[in-house]
Amino acid sequence: MGVISSEEKKELKFKGTQVAYAVVCPRKLWLFSKGITMEHASDRVALGKFLDEESFKREEGFSDENVSIDFITSEEGVVVHEVKSSKALEEAHILQVKYYVFYLKSKGVLVSHGLLHYPRLRKIERVDLSEEDIRELESVLSRIEEVLSLHTPPKVIDKPYCKKCAYYEFCYG
Repeated sequence: MGVISSEEKKELKFKGTQVAYAVVCPRKLWLFSKGITMEHASDRVALGKFLDEESFKREEGFSDENVSIDFITSEEGVVVHEVKSSKALEEAHILQVKYYVFYLKSKGVLVSHGLLHYPRLRKIERVDLSEEDIRELESVLSRIEEVLSLHTPPKVIDKPYCKKCAYYEFCYG
């Protein structure tokens, strides 16, 4: 787990979803990254997309080949906004927003902070990026590389949240 060089930072290639999945489940990360997507059949994913679209209709999203940010605004720098339906996987949500801030900063964008929106809970959480967070992200990005280098998917992790996962039938069916 070495430190990512400034050259590698310019070449960040992971999606925010992959960063979140690295925290939630290595198997889900591997499957998603290999093009095995189950999100299209998930009611929970559909609810999240609906909340994003309906809660912030007038806001402009940002995406490129690697990241798809729900929307951005500008204060004293860009503010990254991500909309989630519940706080169940909050650790992964926070890391995903930190990755977006990290990603944009690596591209030379002046980013102030991120905000996590939970419309159903009527809550907004501020997300800042520290030097310690950058080290954690570097570690997570290394873990993603390791998982993606595997020839077969990692084993099922069997966590309580697995029952609500879009990949549940794939893993347990």
